[in-house]
Amino acid sequence: MRTWITERFGRDLPLVGAPLAGIGGGRLAAAVSRAGALGMFGAGATATPEWIAREAAVAGADGLPYGIGLMAWALAGNPEQVDAVIEARPRLVSVSFGDYAPHVGRLKAAGVTVVTQAGTTREAVAAERAGVDAVVARGGEGGGHGRADVATLPLLQSVLEAVEIPVLAAGGIANARGLAAVLAAGAEGAWVGTAFLACEEAQGSAAAKRRILAAEEDDTAYGRVFDVAQRLDWPWEYGGRALRNRFFDTWDGRERELAGDERAQAELAAARENDDYDTACLYSGQAVGLVREERPAAAVVADFAAAGALLRRWS
Repeated sequence: MRTWITERFGRDLPLVGAPLAGIGGGRLAAAVSRAGALGMFGAGATATPEWIAREAAVAGADGLPYGIGLMAWALAGNPEQVDAVIEARPRLVSVSFGDYAPHVGRLKAAGVTVVTQAGTTREAVAAERAGVDAVVARGGEGGGHGRADVATLPLLQSVLEAVEIPVLAAGGIANARGLAAVLAAGAEGAWVGTAFLACEEAQGSAAAKRRILAAEEDDTAYGRVFDVAQRLDWPWEYGGRALRNRFFDTWDGRERELAGDERAQAELAAARENDDYDTACLYSGQAVGLVREERPAAAVVADFAAAGALLRRWS
């Protein structure tokens, strides 16, 4: 399974662990990279340069390649994040969800491989024009933030026809079958998040991981409820896919009312502190039904390696 990912970063598998801001810190990124894939960690909107430097030191402690994810919409209020990332010198940086184009040239000049996530073919074409090295075709099945306009398979097919730069696939890929499928379609690798949510190295609490392990494939919901309740300035087109719960069902379709409800805002903040996931948000994709046990990231990566045997059998 030699692809652009394995050749450019010296990896055994064409697999990238998604940044997973809030869950995927330096420890998880390092574990994924040690296992032969490419690990990443994500910087949240308020992450400080000191936090980025600290997590980067953990992610790169073994001298292996790793990546960092940034949210483009947050950089206007926290431009020091880009400085910190360049100082850390990761091999890969993802800048997505907002006006990422102004940062592409500077990151590439620093020797960093730059990618962005696209939820439509139009976004992928614009990314190629902006000069990114590769694009992630992220389907609506994916967990966390992004568009839900197009599912992974139709999006991937369309993007592969529309751009010449390498394309990675994201959304609903959680095991070797998913990796083999997107490789067979022509992707250079898979961008995977949900499969790592319950890993021993992930930053989620024990209660959060139990909730993930108990979830089924139809237990997620997509929308802006949790962003509105937290007063986060995510661009309107990028909602989030999370485990459906009582809080989401109460406020879905009432976002305008929620934006002015201070009691609901306080309720959600308290729930996060108390591990109350009937209220608090747990971002997850539709592949969550395939996550059935807490185990090391290396074991998850090892499972993906069976994609090679599947491809040989199908051929």
